[in-house]
Amino acid sequence: MTPSQQSYDVDAALAALRGQLAPLVEATPDAVMVGVETGGAWIAERLHADLGLSEPLGTLNISFYRDDFSTVGLHPSVGPSSIEAEIDGRTVILVDDVLYTGRTVRAALNELFDYGRPAAVRLAVLVDRGARELPFAPDAVGLHIDIERGRQIKLTGPEPLRLEMR
Repeated sequence: MTPSQQSYDVDAALAALRGQLAPLVEATPDAVMVGVETGGAWIAERLHADLGLSEPLGTLNISFYRDDFSTVGLHPSVGPSSIEAEIDGRTVILVDDVLYTGRTVRAALNELFDYGRPAAVRLAVLVDRGARELPFAPDAVGLHIDIERGRQIKLTGPEPLRLEMR
């Protein structure tokens, strides 16, 4: 690892996130968990198993709804989302790896509402790095990292899961 890279304890962040979500899951045992591909889906898979959710885990591919591909140099690869559980009138726990500008959350909500109208959507993120461009706040956070624009936090995986800052 070079001096410009830094590594974080993903297991500790997952434990913190799990601890914050446990009361929500106890209060709403029929909650549906949905992970944003790819990093959010990796995190959701672990949380889903650890929290013992009975409904199948869903995944969202938000490529079609992103509005910033041209500005961040990404090339969209639109793929299928998969939500087998009924979400109408239920609490959905939306899981992502890193919350930054809020654009991923906006895209995920657009895709999610194509599947139905949840009673509530709760946002769980492994890392909140601040500097929002859109007004989203997570309901559960594993790790807060305050870094300057231009630096990047990247989750790699799925085995092992690693968070690196560059």
